[in-house]
Amino acid sequence: MTHHWSSEALVGSGEFLAPSVNRSLLAWPAEQIAEGDRFELWACPDGAGTLGDRERGDRSSEQLGIKRLCTLAVDPDGIPAAAISTRAHLSGYAALRLSGVPSHQLREALRGQLLVARRNGAGELSALTGVQIAGMIDDLYAGARQAALGVTWDGDVPAVALWAPTARQVRIEVADAHEDVDSATHSAARTAAPGTARTTTHAMTRDELGIWHASGTPAWKNASYLFEVEVVDPVMGAVVTYRVTDPYAVALTVDSERAVFVDLDDPAYQPELWRTAPRRTLTNPAAHTIYELHVRDFSMSDPTVPNHLRGKYGAFTLPDSAGMRHLRALAEAGMTTVHLLPTFDIATIPERPENQKTPRIPQAGPDSPAQQQAVSAVADSDAYNWGYDPFHYLAPEGSYAVELNGGARIKEFRAMVGGLHAAGLGVVLDQVYNHTAAAGGDAVSVLDKVVPGYYYRLDARGTIATSTCCPNVATENLMAEKLMVDAVVLWAKHYRVDGFRFDLMGHHSRANMEAVRAALDSLTVERDGVDGARIYLYGEGWNFGEVADNARFRQATQLEMNGTGIGAFNDRLRDALNGGGPFDSDKRHHQGYGTGLFTDPNGHSPCSPQENHERLGYATDLVKLSLAGALRDFSFLTHTGEWKSGAELDYGGRPAGFASQPQEAVNYVDAHDNETLWDSGAYKLPLSLSTDDRIRMALLSLATVALGQAPAFWHAGTELLRSKSLDRDSYNSGDHFNRLDFSGQSNNFGVGLPPASRNEASWPVMRPLLARTELCPSPEQIARAAAIARDLLRLRHSSPLLTLGSAELIRAKVTFPNGGPGATPGLIIMRIDDTAGPDIDPQLDGIIIAFNASPRPITEKIEGVTETYALSPIQRHGYDDAVRAATLIGGTVTVPARSVAVFLLAQRS
Repeated sequence: MTHHWSSEALVGSGEFLAPSVNRSLLAWPAEQIAEGDRFELWACPDGAGTLGDRERGDRSSEQLGIKRLCTLAVDPDGIPAAAISTRAHLSGYAALRLSGVPSHQLREALRGQLLVARRNGAGELSALTGVQIAGMIDDLYAGARQAALGVTWDGDVPAVALWAPTARQVRIEVADAHEDVDSATHSAARTAAPGTARTTTHAMTRDELGIWHASGTPAWKNASYLFEVEVVDPVMGAVVTYRVTDPYAVALTVDSERAVFVDLDDPAYQPELWRTAPRRTLTNPAAHTIYELHVRDFSMSDPTVPNHLRGKYGAFTLPDSAGMRHLRALAEAGMTTVHLLPTFDIATIPERPENQKTPRIPQAGPDSPAQQQAVSAVADSDAYNWGYDPFHYLAPEGSYAVELNGGARIKEFRAMVGGLHAAGLGVVLDQVYNHTAAAGGDAVSVLDKVVPGYYYRLDARGTIATSTCCPNVATENLMAEKLMVDAVVLWAKHYRVDGFRFDLMGHHSRANMEAVRAALDSLTVERDGVDGARIYLYGEGWNFGEVADNARFRQATQLEMNGTGIGAFNDRLRDALNGGGPFDSDKRHHQGYGTGLFTDPNGHSPCSPQENHERLGYATDLVKLSLAGALRDFSFLTHTGEWKSGAELDYGGRPAGFASQPQEAVNYVDAHDNETLWDSGAYKLPLSLSTDDRIRMALLSLATVALGQAPAFWHAGTELLRSKSLDRDSYNSGDHFNRLDFSGQSNNFGVGLPPASRNEASWPVMRPLLARTELCPSPEQIARAAAIARDLLRLRHSSPLLTLGSAELIRAKVTFPNGGPGATPGLIIMRIDDTAGPDIDPQLDGIIIAFNASPRPITEKIEGVTETYALSPIQRHGYDDAVRAATLIGGTVTVPARSVAVFLLAQRS
């Protein structure tokens, strides 16, 4: 019987692409099955054409090479619960069961294109659509999770493995070592003219796991290579041959054009500084104090760094530069860790210096649009980007290296890690496994060229989800998770880094993160040179997009990660301090605890004084809970007079408390995203406030981060009152708006209106603010702020009571007296009582921390306290002159305006 695919059937097929659940089941909307309908599975070895293509719609199945594999029966048991746990969006779908198709035949069919046909009771074709292949692939090739992919070494002889189960053929093109090759040139077994690169092309062999293998020779060492992958692209509906780099590449040529055979164990790429620098390790993850830094920002504006190292990895190896002196001073005060924004290979920045455009910034006023016009004109071709656009996950970014090719950038990266270790700092790498820069046949696409249709999260129509603003990687699929886990383990083992931060972690599953944790925990010093259990993990546990509210799986969001030991950013504290949220249209309307809510009204609030008093009480509750580690089961007296646990305190319809242990909440007030702390204050604090008082309010907010029981996270330069001239999203705003001045001569406020593409709607509000000179602190004020900030770090690490490290100890020892409806606005009293529970600090019986966010000094009797406490010697001999007036005598505390005071009770003999 000859079946003809009518154009009418094809045109309607774009509404749905049938998801595979496993090798035996496909999903189909139950409401789209009528009585008498029957289903068939068809295979088209050479691609069926784009479904809905009228040009091919009237051709017969024989002409298209289509063969029927089997009928599909509606399974009355539906989709199994085990499958729904990882594909919850298919709940309620009908299950279509394959019958009579052996696995080997299905594997072969997946190297072409699968089609599902629906026929009505009369046998007429009523729908024809393709298949989302991930479920089948994961079931058929699950064993590939245990395989070693990429390049492996036997002495000087490399072998390479590429997982491409749907490929019809794979070849590898190898170029001579140290030669440049035009990656657009397609040649097989070609010998070039003398003086140019020689390339040879070799067939690869496929195993039963869908992995293609090639064995090399010693001549391949440090040579470059590309794969030629012949596949059926389901979007194109045709056979294509992609020339593509290795998704497991550990080294690359300039601009990521080709992968390079580099042995990470080669001593040539292991600088002495990296091999010998001692590593700082923490036994208590809650004690982490993290400094978030962009590699280029660190040194691009530092005149003490040689020109050729500015913006490069090598700047971290210069112990006498202004930047490294600053980092060392922070480390000596108690900063434990530097978090580097993405340093894996990214797609955005031209790596060849001659291709990087430099804006010519005009001399213009502080509120002029001229500066941003110059920056924006070259923004997509300059040397600046944050790097949240992954290209290759296992290789270092080249634009930060002096020597761009092969193992040279590996050596420079490792030297950077060694320089930070030598300064007494751990290193956290920012990881972005939730999306890539591109998919499909795009020039900077990799994964979708190797296994089209597998690596990305698809909606019902088969369209790649882009809720992250880029193609979303489906790490719920086994081999996408494997890539994520393998990459993290490689950075831990071969670069000796100390932690990882996960971008948009909520777009991953909790199971993904637990797999990463388990893989790291298995690393040992004896076998791997790394104690993986000491590596700290944290990320953005935001809940949005196609995965929101566990729509597809149990997410790695704030509320779902409790019990894992993995941290999530605490936006409860950020919003309570700054006021409102980061996406407010008019940021002046909503003040917070750290920006003068009720106590320092700015005149822009739409609320009454009574309403603002109530809002301050609620913000104060969020600050208190965050100081206690944002624990779900920590209870205290709230501003309403009710005792509530963190789980009972509301935050936008969700529990404010989300952690089961303090290390699971990362306290912060600003980060690379959104406005800096100084810029937030510029919006929200009263215009009449002096520069000195603005500094005190910024430091008060920073103190709530530094003196809480959770890991503390600072955006680089926040201690220097860093500004981005009010830019709310500076990812592509160049060096001009992202300038970080470790000399402390300027905080970068008022350098022009920020880029129109992300800020223009707010320009009318920004203009008068940017023109105000009092928002530009003097070098002396910046220096004093930085010194006080270092005192906060010293305070944090002055006693183990300030980072107890367990929920049990926090519940036993931490209280917030003087709370409730009658609490003094702006005052928070935090008591850490070491006489309750086990003795933690042999020198102290307790600590009381008093925060006063109001513009007036406060004197008040502390409930339940009768002793006299001494002001910490760090503050008594520190850089904040005002706080020396703070006292706690006979249980009565006096705290100066806009101050935090730490009082100590010596242990009684």
